[in-house]
Amino acid sequence: MTVVMTSSHPISLPSAFPSERSEFLLMGPAGALECAVDLPDVADERPATIVVCHPHPQHGGTMRNKVVTILDRAMRELGLRTVRFNFRGVGASEGSFDDGYGETDDLFAVVEWVRRTRPHDELWLGGFSFGAYVATRAALNLKLGQLISIAPPVDRYEFPNLPRPECPWLIVQGDEDDVVPVDAVQLYADRIEPPPDLVVMHQAGHFFHRRLMDLRGLLKNGVRNQLPEPLGPDALGINTAKPGSTPSHEQG
Repeated sequence: MTVVMTSSHPISLPSAFPSERSEFLLMGPAGALECAVDLPDVADERPATIVVCHPHPQHGGTMRNKVVTILDRAMRELGLRTVRFNFRGVGASEGSFDDGYGETDDLFAVVEWVRRTRPHDELWLGGFSFGAYVATRAALNLKLGQLISIAPPVDRYEFPNLPRPECPWLIVQGDEDDVVPVDAVQLYADRIEPPPDLVVMHQAGHFFHRRLMDLRGLLKNGVRNQLPEPLGPDALGINTAKPGSTPSHEQG
């Protein structure tokens, strides 16, 4: 790992994807980007990594938001590696808010690091609220295995003007959301071809209070068919033969 000093933060440059849960700073276009990486259980591991984007920085959004962390947890339980990060100006990330434009560049910087350290993984993106907007903008220029949008603010940002990402797309929306109107999301989804998979969660508000565990299950079920095959014991270097046994091709 290389460490570079900036004016206010040491920037770590991991040359390999961490082998355990880690938090570190990467160099982004506006300076340091605070990142958190987590891994699935070895037995569940799949060749895919998801980068998750948090809600609006000017309304308290960070990578530690509960909806963001439940998305992170759901994907780890399905076997993906996960990367969360703070947009510019949030937490230890340097820079200042840029209304989605600079934040998209932040996401590209994190994605570039993921692709360098996990070149054979499928790349997935996920985002909540403002983070869903940033992830959708970035998805137009990336080859993805899956896009996940939770409560996308389609009435506040230029969603209708964005081309449809060329990947499987899950949108999750609460029907009691007082920030993002469910009717606006349904109308937006109805106008997209081919349509995304829209799931409306009943009795769920914007932050899914008291519904986070239900959200976790819904997310897992919503993307299960898009999962790449597990790496399996051979790829992981695990010997599953019983002690004293002989591989089948040597028997006889």
